[in-house]
Amino acid sequence: MHKENNEKNMCKNFNTIKTTGHAPIKAWTKGVPFEEQAQAQLKNIAAMPIVHSHIAVMPDVHMGKGATIGSVIPSVDAVIPAAVGVDIGCGMVATKTTLTASQLPDNLAGIRHAFEAAVPHGRTGGRKGKRDRGAWHNIPELVADEWQKLEVRFERICQKHPAIKKSNHVNHLGTMGTGNHFLELCLDEHDAVWIMLHSGSRGVGNRIGNYFIELAKKEMQRHQMHLPDMDLAYLSEGSEYFNDYVEAVEWAQDFAAKNREIMMFNAINALRKVLPVSFETADLAVNCHHNYISREHHFGKDCFVTRKGAVRAQKGEMGIIPGSMGARSFIVRGLGNPDSFNSCSHGAGRVMSRTKAKKVFNIQDQIDATQGVECRKDEAVIDEIPHAYKDIEKVMAAQKDLVEVVYTLKQIVCVKG
Repeated sequence: MHKENNEKNMCKNFNTIKTTGHAPIKAWTKGVPFEEQAQAQLKNIAAMPIVHSHIAVMPDVHMGKGATIGSVIPSVDAVIPAAVGVDIGCGMVATKTTLTASQLPDNLAGIRHAFEAAVPHGRTGGRKGKRDRGAWHNIPELVADEWQKLEVRFERICQKHPAIKKSNHVNHLGTMGTGNHFLELCLDEHDAVWIMLHSGSRGVGNRIGNYFIELAKKEMQRHQMHLPDMDLAYLSEGSEYFNDYVEAVEWAQDFAAKNREIMMFNAINALRKVLPVSFETADLAVNCHHNYISREHHFGKDCFVTRKGAVRAQKGEMGIIPGSMGARSFIVRGLGNPDSFNSCSHGAGRVMSRTKAKKVFNIQDQIDATQGVECRKDEAVIDEIPHAYKDIEKVMAAQKDLVEVVYTLKQIVCVKG
């Protein structure tokens, strides 16, 4: 009886949004903003005949291109490339160390500069990556070795789709990128030191995503398919490009995971060089995607699950939910809620665009919002100010039936692209 009550309680934390379309929407958005544009976008997706059972909406939901960020979309015999997006395999990695706060220097600027030197980040220079500080110019041996493990599959994809080869691939492996990607040093509630970072498949994932989004649109036009939004163009199983897309997107997800592993390795080594004390990395390390597709079985059917800004949270599975700059982040354990397709949010979620944030806030606002964090506090990162994001505490409360918190982290060093 106790177990049955727990299962019933698990399924009561979402709102059901009825649609006139094919599938309902279950939204874990109690107590957090849920913009009308995002709701309208989700209703467009729900109208798609390929959607299986329902769409699950995470509490960090906000409008995206084509598909809504913070959505979980199960589809049968088809995939929507724009639902995965162009930062394929974007996600997080976090590693606990044996260091404690008392072993860190009072001034953390040296650690930030060491991280910045070890991990290419941001972007400068021309469109083709020349003089771009965010890419490798002399490929390190580690990167070259890891690229070899990915290269054979990449060449096979490029033989069928040569345009994909014209991208930043090996020179972006082990690099962070721009926007909301970051590398942080954090403390948990026990003062243990963690390293955490956020990035994806970089230039090559962007090329793969955009390339197949356009192919899917052409496929819809060729078959005269009428969609509520052309960005929801899909590739059906058995169609000309379906298998090629699945192959390419799964490769990009592997690239993204390896990208994070290399950055973490380099960040750990950078920290070792600037600290006078030796340390080890603890057993606990989490590396999870939050923009990807996965073959899974839900509600009686094998399907492709597209998590667009969502983390898989199967029962017992570890995940990462970061807050914004200056806010807390969480290492979580999944509760395996079937209605969410075993998923949880991937962060706090934006409440305003980057453009609006730069208009509303100034450098002093950024300084005030990131007190106690060693990070850039200049005009170029105002769009990442915590005020541009939802309250992470409310986001976590809205998904208490999806995950349990294992560690709570507070960043003390943050490197932004």
